[in-house]
Order: sequence, then C-alpha cells, then structure tokens
Amino acid sequence: MVTIYGLKTCPYCDYIKAQLAGKEDQFHYIDIGTNVKYMSEFIRLRDTRPEFDHSKEIGDIGIPAFVLEDGSITLDPAKVGLVEYGTQVQACSVEDHRNGKQGC
Repeated sequence: MVTIYGLKTCPYCDYIKAQLAGKEDQFHYIDIGTNVKYMSEFIRLRDTRPEFDHSKEIGDIGIPAFVLEDGSITLDPAKVGLVEYGTQVQACSVEDHRNGKQGC
C-alpha cells in the first residue's frame, strides 16, 4: 500500500485524492492538516529524507508525497500510477481551488 501525505488546501493534493476513489486497497491518504501527529510524521520525513531536498531548495512543502511499501519516497505521482495535476486537463488556479473547485 502506498501512503500519500497531502493537505486539504493543496490543489495538487486535491487532484491526487480525487483519483483514489475505489483504490482504497492500494492507497492510504493522510491529510497532514487534520492532526498534529500527522504533521509531525510528515515533517520528520521531510527534514530527514533526501527526496525532499529539491522541494526545500525551491521553497515547496513537498506534498503530495508518496511513501511506497519498501519505504522509498517519491514526489512523482506517475511512479505510483497516478496522474500529476495539470498534465491531463487544464489546471485551474489556486483561486478556483479556494472557491471550492475540485479535481480541476
């Protein structure tokens, strides 16, 4: 099972989460904003794993993040069989997301 760390207010995460319907046996989605223990769990990974170095360099959070069963981490949805935000459809704006538009 792939664990996905995301955040409700992240349009990239929202787009990924919409793809998980019916795939609950393959993916476990954790919204890091719902509980401080999830945020701590994610921050520990982000602060210690080299997979997040580029994200930190450019000021990104590093979500959605995908933790594979073997413990490896990727930030590339394609590596877990999902579609990246904006690659298959026109991306909406952050403003659209704030106004409730989902899965642009």
